Amino acid sequence: MTTSDDRRQALPVLLGLLVVLLLAMTAFAGDWPHWRGPNRNGHVDESSGWNGKTWVGDPAWQTNVGEGSTTPVVVDDRLYTAGHRDGRDVVVCLDTANGRTLWSQDYESPRYGRLSTGDKGVYAAICSTPEYDPATRLLYTLGIDGDLHCWDTANAGRPVWNRNLYDDYEVPRRPRVGRSGQRDYGYTSSPLVHADWLLVEVGSTNGNLIAFDKKTGKEVWRSENTDPPGHTGGPVPFEIAGPKGPVPAVAVQTFEGLLVVRLDGPNRGRTVGTFPWKTDFANAIPTPAVHGSSVLITSAYNHKRIARIDVSLDGLKERWRVRPGANVCSPVVVDGCVLNVQGRMHCIDFETGEPKWEGGRYGAPASIVATNDGRLVTWANRGDLVLIEGPGRSPDQYTELARIDRVFKRDAWPHVVLAHGRLYGKDRDGNLACWTLPR
Repeated sequence: MTTSDDRRQALPVLLGLLVVLLLAMTAFAGDWPHWRGPNRNGHVDESSGWNGKTWVGDPAWQTNVGEGSTTPVVVDDRLYTAGHRDGRDVVVCLDTANGRTLWSQDYESPRYGRLSTGDKGVYAAICSTPEYDPATRLLYTLGIDGDLHCWDTANAGRPVWNRNLYDDYEVPRRPRVGRSGQRDYGYTSSPLVHADWLLVEVGSTNGNLIAFDKKTGKEVWRSENTDPPGHTGGPVPFEIAGPKGPVPAVAVQTFEGLLVVRLDGPNRGRTVGTFPWKTDFANAIPTPAVHGSSVLITSAYNHKRIARIDVSLDGLKERWRVRPGANVCSPVVVDGCVLNVQGRMHCIDFETGEPKWEGGRYGAPASIVATNDGRLVTWANRGDLVLIEGPGRSPDQYTELARIDRVFKRDAWPHVVLAHGRLYGKDRDGNLACWTLPR
């Protein structure tokens, strides 16, 4: 039986636990720990810094982190990324205030994956974005040749475990698509931490998606789907409405198209449904974008479309499919609109697929971040940094507020990052710039 004295004695303990929880939440507020941001959807709970007249000027600092198209991740005042130098992949931790290297780890790696074929003039080296786990402070990286590593960021990046996906799963070269010739780009997809697992699109003939124990690297389960791997940014978690409540799932764009896999209990690894979307050159680069229980997929080449796919436990159903598709830009949903970049920025009604506006000047490389003050930051072309009014502020037309052109000389394949009042832009040669936003 609980007495009033017991309750009084328990109160300080509960308050202490609450303080610890609040401090933990505060420590990770504003972080960018994953591919495409804190919620993997291109949104941040931060202001664009626009004051009505001026925006950012010259970069606060610049550095080079080695060749490759990885996007940085940011936690507190630390930036983690990777690049390739002299036959080795190098994982680095930088001080966000000045770009100084705080620690680095490296391992031997080829510039291309062992089965690589085609398009070597436009990509090379490590392309997968690191994944950070706030619960353990472990960082995960995946190299172009299948080297999956776990690093301890609390201990100067000390290696925790590693394995090679080609060696362990004998993944074959991806098939040829139509008349476009055979293409294999090695491993480009970012890993995904979910609960105690690290989910990786391995593309094995025994399972496309494989869950590893995030602390040990041991395999836990495989998906029943066995598609070859796609060439996108990474799996995306979301929830599907179920009779007893939300069902956790993950969307993966494989070589064959969109795959949705369950993550709940005994159903883990089971296929909810698939949607065919095979792309010429095996090159559907943009990541699926999740909004509610719908998934947006897009690509250029033979499709030249963006499509909304509604997901239920009964399967996948196309809602709409419209022009244009995108070579690189992953869609972002803002104020009931889908934002996409291909040549120009396109604003599409999420419900109907009807176009609302388009504008700007962009090439194939592009990425978008939506800020909490209703604006869009775009990193495009060869280092063009652009600030735009979002559809909530400008529902009928494209409205550009500020622009900086040609920061670098190579393609801006990595996505733009906004964390703790700083913007980060990177190119595929590993040049990295940081801007401090006005307060």
